[in-house]
Amino acid sequence: MDKGIIFNGPSLLDGSPIIVIGTYSDRNTKTGRVLQTYILHRDMHPAEASKTGADVAICGNCNLRGYPTDDPKAKQAKGRRCYVNLAYGPGVVWKAAQRGVYPDLRHDRAALGRGRMVRVGTYGDPAACPDHVWEQLLSEASGWTAYSHQSGWRPDIAMQSVDSYAQAWSHWRHGRRTFRVLTGTDRIDPAHEVVCPASKEAGRRVQCADCKLCAGGKQAKSVAIIEH
Repeated sequence: MDKGIIFNGPSLLDGSPIIVIGTYSDRNTKTGRVLQTYILHRDMHPAEASKTGADVAICGNCNLRGYPTDDPKAKQAKGRRCYVNLAYGPGVVWKAAQRGVYPDLRHDRAALGRGRMVRVGTYGDPAACPDHVWEQLLSEASGWTAYSHQSGWRPDIAMQSVDSYAQAWSHWRHGRRTFRVLTGTDRIDPAHEVVCPASKEAGRRVQCADCKLCAGGKQAKSVAIIEH
């Protein structure tokens, strides 16, 4: 059992129809062999959802989304800074879902995650999906990585994605670990953060599948990475 649908229903962020699909793969050289999970607008290709702003259903208030545009030449939102290439993973998985490739595993989520490293939200914010979906998927997993831009969402599961040092501080004060993207003159805070060990700037010392640092509930420093 290497792939399947783990949720099909309304987004908790705006009520739009979304679908969540898990695929077990080792194609990503940074993460290694993990169960990738794609949170997608059910009825719209990810690029179209980005361009029209409908991706709020799966990305919420993430400021890396960019801005909706009606420019006929644009293939996605204007000013989009998210590192996920919509034509690859999300687009390929969405098209496969339209063809009916994925079996319905909503009643057997634990089996899909069993003994595996899970990447919660390879694309999309896990807060868009009911908590019990992730709880069941992770119940027998060997570990996971997870991030959310929605403030305070399940710190036992997810790292808090932040956009500034000030935001990071506000979460550190409440005992929440953060994942921060460094840009321009941003500097890491060595007292509270470490550079992502799987990143290029850290020499890609380890894959995410083995590192397991980016999960909520751990007693460890927060993580930062240079924008790519």
